[in-house]
Amino acid sequence: MRKKKKVNAAILIIGNEILSGRTQDKNIAFLSNWLNLNCGISVSEVRIIPDVENIIVKNIRSLSKKFNYVFTTGGIGPTHDDITAKSISKAFKVKYKYHKEAYKILENYYGKKKFNDGRKKMAKMPAIAKLIYNPSSAAPGFITKNVLSLPGVPSILNSMIENCKKYLVKGLKVYSKTINLYTVESNISKQLEIIQKRYKKFVDIGSYPFFRLGKIGVSIVSRSTSKINLVKVHNDLIKVIKNKKIKILNI
Repeated sequence: MRKKKKVNAAILIIGNEILSGRTQDKNIAFLSNWLNLNCGISVSEVRIIPDVENIIVKNIRSLSKKFNYVFTTGGIGPTHDDITAKSISKAFKVKYKYHKEAYKILENYYGKKKFNDGRKKMAKMPAIAKLIYNPSSAAPGFITKNVLSLPGVPSILNSMIENCKKYLVKGLKVYSKTINLYTVESNISKQLEIIQKRYKKFVDIGSYPFFRLGKIGVSIVSRSTSKINLVKVHNDLIKVIKNKKIKILNI
């Protein structure tokens, strides 16, 4: 049996509406969570870029070389500024053309009379692309080499995500433990650094301040592909917390 290895991904959010603040992105959290829980794929980088061809091309080329997978969202609709498919074609130096199956799917969905040029545009993609089927609004996403292109509308993306699985090689799942404390970061920073150094090859430890019910607190989050090392870190953290007599909100 082949041993699983670490598999990573990047998310490339494409759209002027995200950068302008008119639309709030909801896809990053959903994709990151789904990839880790269902595929053991860790998202290592996220970028948000405008609908500008040369910027899309540049980012696709660099990210596809750097990561096992790249997930793009946005820019595959029927309007003039939906240029993701065309830009990916240029990035990989392949023809941008109608995908026969995608064309048939959309023609059947809309009917020949209502299948206008804008809707036909959603069937154009890189010549080597394979389809990611869309159970919500018919217009498919597509995968080009290691780049999976999905729509920006969260509800549609969510409905399509299971259809990405067949294209993905599963990696090691990342587990996490969280401890919420009523304290300030400076009170535990030295001890966290010591524990992190001890387990630096196996566990990542992060501290995140919060303000709740009028009190300042810190969430300590430990992440690892190893459950055994995660438990060891957790136990070391509990010892520190008890020695310092810090109140734990929950474990």
